[in-house]
Amino acid sequence: MFFDNFFALLRVVVVAVLAYTALVAAVRIAGKRSLAKLNAFDLIVTVAFGSTLATVLLSKSVTLAEGVLAFAMLAGLQYAVARASIRWRWFRQVVRAEPRLLLENGELRRDAMAAERVTHDEVLAALRQHGLGQIGDAAAMVLETDGSLSVIARTQGDATQMDALHGVRRQ
Repeated sequence: MFFDNFFALLRVVVVAVLAYTALVAAVRIAGKRSLAKLNAFDLIVTVAFGSTLATVLLSKSVTLAEGVLAFAMLAGLQYAVARASIRWRWFRQVVRAEPRLLLENGELRRDAMAAERVTHDEVLAALRQHGLGQIGDAAAMVLETDGSLSVIARTQGDATQMDALHGVRRQ
C-alpha cells in the first residue's frame, strides 16, 4: 500500500511547509555561523536541525509546535555557545578544536600529522590547491578547526614570526 489516507498526506504537506519555514527562520536568527564551514559543534547542531525536521514531518506523535520549539532551542543554544566561546577562552577550548601546525618552514611535523590523522597525500593535495609545487615552498600549513588545511607560502617569511599563526598549537 502506498498510503493510509489522504489526511496523512495532507498533514505532511502542511507540516512540511510550516516546519521548513520555521527552520529557515531559526537558521537566519542563528546567524551566518550555521551556514559557514562547520566545526564539530556547528555540525552537531546542523545534523540536529535535519533530524528534528524529519521527525516533525514524519512522526504524528510530534506536534508542529514542539518541532518549532526544538528549532528555537537549537538555534538559541548555538547562539549561547558561540557567545560564551567568544567571551571565555576556557569555554572556547572545551567546545572547539584548536588549529594545529602541520608544517613549519618547509618541514613536515610528522608527530602532529599522526596525532591529527592527516596523511602525506592530504598535505600534498593542500599544497597543490594553494598553487605550491613542493613542500619546501610552504612556510606553514595549519589544520584549521573546521578540518580544512591552510597554507602560507614561504615567500611571506619565516613561520616563527607570523602573526597569523598566533594561537596555533605547535606541539
